[in-house]
Amino acid sequence: MKRILLATAAAVGLAGAASADPVNIGIILGFTGPLESITPGMGASAELAFKEASDSGKLPGGITLNPIRADSTCIDAAAATTAATNLVTAENVAAIMGADCSGVTTAIANNVAIPNGVVMISPSATSPALSSIKDDGYFFRTVPSDARQGEILAQVVKEQGLDTVALTFTNNDYGKGFADAFASAFEKLGGKVAISAPHEDGKADYSAEVGALQASGAPALVVLGYVDQGGVGIVQGSLDTGAFEKFFFGDGMYGQSLIDKIGDEINGKVIGTLPGTEGEAADKFAALAKAAGQDPTGTYVPESYDAAALIALAIAANGSADRTGIRDKVLEVANAPGEKIYAGELAKGIELAAAGTDIDYVGASSVELIGEGEAQGGYRVYEVKDNKAETLGFR
Repeated sequence: MKRILLATAAAVGLAGAASADPVNIGIILGFTGPLESITPGMGASAELAFKEASDSGKLPGGITLNPIRADSTCIDAAAATTAATNLVTAENVAAIMGADCSGVTTAIANNVAIPNGVVMISPSATSPALSSIKDDGYFFRTVPSDARQGEILAQVVKEQGLDTVALTFTNNDYGKGFADAFASAFEKLGGKVAISAPHEDGKADYSAEVGALQASGAPALVVLGYVDQGGVGIVQGSLDTGAFEKFFFGDGMYGQSLIDKIGDEINGKVIGTLPGTEGEAADKFAALAKAAGQDPTGTYVPESYDAAALIALAIAANGSADRTGIRDKVLEVANAPGEKIYAGELAKGIELAAAGTDIDYVGASSVELIGEGEAQGGYRVYEVKDNKAETLGFR
C-alpha cells in the first residue's frame, strides 16, 4: 500500500500538517480524584511517546506534537465534559489520549469527542459498556475490558481454594460492570458471591459497609474500587476489625500509595490483577521508561505510552493531523500485517507509516486492537509482599 503525501499547505490537516506549527493533543486524566496517585505516571508516559515522535523529525511536514493536560477528575462527568470541551474547542486538539475512569470517558466520548469527530484512545477505561457505544469509529482503548478481567480474577480466586467470597465495588460504571463480570465468571466456576455491595467514595468511615460484608460469612473479600478512595477505606476497616484476612483486588486498587498507607499489616493478604504483559515488548518499554526516570510497572503506564504512540503513528500514516484521517488509520497502524514496532522505535514506525509501508505496532503492552473500543490485552497477577507488589505471573 502506497500513498502520495502532499507537501503543501493544501494538505488536509487540522493544525497545519504541512507546516512546522505544533499540533495540540489532549491528555485528559484524573489528576485530582480517586486515581490521583497513579495519573501522573500515566501522563508522563504519554508525554514520553509524544516527545519521542516529535523528536524524530519525521512527522508529516515536520510538525511536532504539543500535549495539553486536562483534569477529568475521574468521577465528575460534568467537570470532565467541560475540560474536554475546552481541549476540543479552545485548544483545537487533533486527538485525545484518555480519559481514565469509565464513567467520565463515556461522558466525554458521547458529549464531546464523537460529536466533534475527535479520536479518543483511553489507556484505562475498562467498562464492558464502552465496547458497544455508538462511537462512529472515534473511540479506542489500549486496555482490555473488565469482561475479561472479571474472568481472570475469578480464576485467580478459585485457584486459591475459595468457593465463597464477599464482593464490594465502587458505585459507578467501572465498579458495576466489573462486579457483574466477576460474579458471572466466579459462579460459572462453581463459586458463590455471598454478598455483592456497592460503596460510595469519599466517606470518612466505612464501618457500616465492612459490617455488612463481614455478616455474609465469606472468608475473603474481593475489592473492585479505587486505590485512593473507598477501596482503601474498606480494606483498612476490614483489617482493623479482623473482618477478612484475605483480599483480592481489581486493577483500580493497584498502587504503592495503598500499601504505604496501610503498612506491614497488608503483607501476604492481597492478590490482585491489572493489565500487563511480559516478553520483548515489556522489556523494551522497561528500558525506555527507566532511562527517562519513569516506573514502567506503574498502573496503566505502558498502556498510556501506547495510546499516545498510536495517535502519532496514525498521523504519520494519514499524512496529516486531520481528525477523521487519524480515526481511519488507528486500526491500520495498530495491527498486523506489517513490520513490528516496539516502544522506543517510533521514529522507525513513523517513517515507514508515512511512506505507506504497513506496520504492526506492538508497543509497550503488546497492542492488539480487536475493533473500535476493544483491545485484546493481557493481565499481570501480583501479591503484596514486603511492602510491595510482587509479580506472580501473567495471563
